[in-house]
Amino acid sequence: MAVDHYENFPVASILLPRRLRRAVAIIYHFARQADDFADEGNISNEQRLAKLDTFRSELRRIANHETPQTPLFHDVADIVAQHQLPLQLFHDLLDAFSQDVIKKRYANFDEVLDYCRRSANPVGRLLLHLYEESTPQNLIYSDAICTSLQLINFWQDVKKDDAIGRIYLPQDEMARFGVTEKQIAEERVDAPWRELMQFQVQRARDMMNSGAPLGSILTGRIGLEMRLIIAGGNRILAKLEKNNFDMFRHRPVLRPFDWVIMLGKSAPFSF
Repeated sequence: MAVDHYENFPVASILLPRRLRRAVAIIYHFARQADDFADEGNISNEQRLAKLDTFRSELRRIANHETPQTPLFHDVADIVAQHQLPLQLFHDLLDAFSQDVIKKRYANFDEVLDYCRRSANPVGRLLLHLYEESTPQNLIYSDAICTSLQLINFWQDVKKDDAIGRIYLPQDEMARFGVTEKQIAEERVDAPWRELMQFQVQRARDMMNSGAPLGSILTGRIGLEMRLIIAGGNRILAKLEKNNFDMFRHRPVLRPFDWVIMLGKSAPFSF
């Protein structure tokens, strides 16, 4: 998904079976529009929250077996019924986008994890429901992968988020490593910053690797897509390290040669 929250998520959706592509596209458009409500345009926070509430109202219509009022939610209702998707996962995404409107700082990592539980994990869980692979263990693996991807996106976009007044780095960990908000605003990359970011990157990598067995549990093209997602996330982390954590001037992105490396790492024998 190419919205900001999911930049590192289905990076290879062309691999999806044709029968699932429409459903994934609808989930993408739902997340895209809701994310835009939270971030785009020059409107007040009250207006942003009101727009997100219109989506909640549409979800309630679906839950009550009423006809949605917009074409997007006609489509959402269709895939929810067809694939038995839990509506709560859509509500969780809306809660995360609403939180972005009003919460700009995170006291500790538990708060960050709670945000990821609603901003990223629902997307992976929705995909597992589409794949008919939503076993309890698979959901645990998926949550680890999706939370890691969300963290990776945060560390890519420290500069961009700071520009709109958001800092996702846990405040207590910033203090422990001796990093201040002023330093982020100044884009100062020094030893304390590198130590803080090495800690964040390693934690995201460990979390990604804890979910990696999902890439071998899922078979066929879906399994290959999952392995590519995992490889892509780890590749971004490697680039952050290579650039000495100066994402201010060297924001890591996946380039054509990276795909060659990722494909090599995504072969079935890699897991």
